[in-house]
Amino acid sequence: MRTNLLRRLTLHLILLLGVVFSIFPFYWMIVMATNTTSDIYRYPPKLTFGSELLTNIAHVFEKIPFFAAMANTAVVAVATTALVLFFDSLAAFSFAKFDFPGRRVLFGLLLGMFMLPAQLALIPQFVVMVKLGWAGQLQALIVPAAANAFGIFWMRQYISRAVPDELLDAARLDGCGFLRQYWYVALPAIRPGLAFLGIYTFIAAWNDYVWPLIVLVDPDRLTLQVALSQLNRSYGQDYSMIMSGALLAVAPLVVVFVLFARGFIADAVKGAIRG
Repeated sequence: MRTNLLRRLTLHLILLLGVVFSIFPFYWMIVMATNTTSDIYRYPPKLTFGSELLTNIAHVFEKIPFFAAMANTAVVAVATTALVLFFDSLAAFSFAKFDFPGRRVLFGLLLGMFMLPAQLALIPQFVVMVKLGWAGQLQALIVPAAANAFGIFWMRQYISRAVPDELLDAARLDGCGFLRQYWYVALPAIRPGLAFLGIYTFIAAWNDYVWPLIVLVDPDRLTLQVALSQLNRSYGQDYSMIMSGALLAVAPLVVVFVLFARGFIADAVKGAIRG
């Protein structure tokens, strides 16, 4: 009994330390955003909240077009997430449940693309966007990200386990074609996997910096991360203002994570109970 109790206490202590280490960066960001830059440089450092949050936020709004950049980022993130969920799950459904010529070769090429660093495609991708006349436009961020190797691989593995072949056989006997099998049979069973992919894709699109910095040559169509980078100056950086902007940028991600994670957990529990 004592050994089990000691193990449980040790496990809970380790988990508690992990939670503290995970939350502290967010706590420190809020502390920096609510204080002045001089308070940040104090020694010992100030670890309590200040009263300068509204002032720092006002400075952010003065320096950059924050709401316009947030609207651009929201359009890109929502559109990219919707397209990735549709195309990746559709391709993954084909790989997982249908046998067609060249399936193994195509999936091997997909895995090869998955292992290549994304930076290799930046210059060719920019050349293509220029030739299409999309440089500086938001579609230059949305269309290239409409499908990705990770999403197809993840959903293929998920669909292989979550969608029984017997359900698809029954759907075929009822006269369902490929799209009806995908829409009415597969999608309801893979909602937890889609929820995870949606969270991952939305956060990645929201936080993307390098590609928007390269392709968005129009200063009136910047995304949030590129706009926030303009708060950095060579001399006399105002870290409290920068952290206030970062705090505003993180807030929508927290809301999206809570909403998607709640559905992900609920659907996963339902699947476990049915199993």
